[in-house]
Amino acid sequence: MEEITLKEKGTTQYDCSRGCEVERTPIGELKVRYNIRCCKLSSYDWMEGIHQSRYSDLYEVRFKNTRKVFFRNTSGQIIKKGDLVVVEAQNGHDLGIVTLEGPVVLEQLARHRIDPETYEFRRIYRKAKILDIERWQEAISREQKTMIRSRQLAARLGLDMKIGDVEFQGDGTKAIFYYIADERVDFRQLIKDFAEEFHIRVEMKQIGARQEAGLIGGLGVCGRALCCSNYMSDFQSITTQAARCQDLSLNPQKLAGQCSKLKCCINYEASTYVDAQKQLPDLRGPIELEDGPAWLMKTDILRGIMYFSYEQGSLANLYAIPASRVREILAENRKGNKPASLQESGPAVKSEFISAVGDESITRFDEQKKRRGGNNNHRRGGRNNGNRNNENRNSESRSNENRHNENRHNGGERRRDNRPHRGNDGNHGKQA
Repeated sequence: MEEITLKEKGTTQYDCSRGCEVERTPIGELKVRYNIRCCKLSSYDWMEGIHQSRYSDLYEVRFKNTRKVFFRNTSGQIIKKGDLVVVEAQNGHDLGIVTLEGPVVLEQLARHRIDPETYEFRRIYRKAKILDIERWQEAISREQKTMIRSRQLAARLGLDMKIGDVEFQGDGTKAIFYYIADERVDFRQLIKDFAEEFHIRVEMKQIGARQEAGLIGGLGVCGRALCCSNYMSDFQSITTQAARCQDLSLNPQKLAGQCSKLKCCINYEASTYVDAQKQLPDLRGPIELEDGPAWLMKTDILRGIMYFSYEQGSLANLYAIPASRVREILAENRKGNKPASLQESGPAVKSEFISAVGDESITRFDEQKKRRGGNNNHRRGGRNNGNRNNENRNSESRSNENRHNENRHNGGERRRDNRPHRGNDGNHGKQA
């Protein structure tokens, strides 16, 4: 994240990590506005305009990236969505932006399994003042340098961990260090070094690779914002079995997300495919027909259509057979009968199946290159033939010139021999 330091007056910067716009007015006043376009764990208030007296003092407050906490307003001030508020922290106070208010807060509490009757909500002290915002922005400007320096200190101690992000508290007296580690790390000495180096209270919070991707944010291959930064807060385990049941290509480059783990969206339709596969017959070999055995090449699980071919391993001539008809054929085979040929049911269909296994193959353009190379060779051959023809023409012209010069030389000698006779004849003619 870039440092949010506004030294020049009249400039505006967008802080995506906190979803706000920071502006320094020409007179030097600092203004911070909530920007609803930030999509990190954003929630649409579909109950906006509906008022209720119960739990009307509960608000959702956003801090850096995906960290959101629910607070109770005990200040007596009228607080609305987009306000910057000073809230209670474990030590000191923090500053955040109100992102939800009203009845929709209860829906979010139910989603996070929080009972408003028994949960101890921290308090909202007041709306943020200019001095609070200035101190908040000063603490934010220290985050980038602190993160770089903390990585150097961790590397010096030889700890097998990665510090992914640093979040300062609003009053600048405490910082949360988010780190990733595959194994347990003893960072007691590291905390002492942090406290001595930065003169703050230190909190270490371990996160996973998916949570780190949610903190950073970005766009997926579908063109939409990452699910882990958009709305997901609970991450479930994902296995390759979920990809197999959907007939997805087991290509790591296709199945892995930006966190280098299996994409979370693989689990979205896995249960639907599992239920649909239960409606398909269990086929462990070819089906026997009058004109020979037919092998199963592929299955459209959701449509319940199975594609067979008389050539094992070939996708050239496929016949689409409904799952109900396949059950009937299997029942006839168990009785020792061979049903009619698949060709009688209709012509072979063109396969709509596109495999993505070889998309990243380095030889996928070889055929096109060979074709281009052949054309180039043909062109080069044409040029070579042209050069040979030109050489032949030049040699012929040179031989012709030699013969012509030889003839001219011989003719000149003959003319020199005959010239006196023609001269005398001419003179006699002129005299006559």
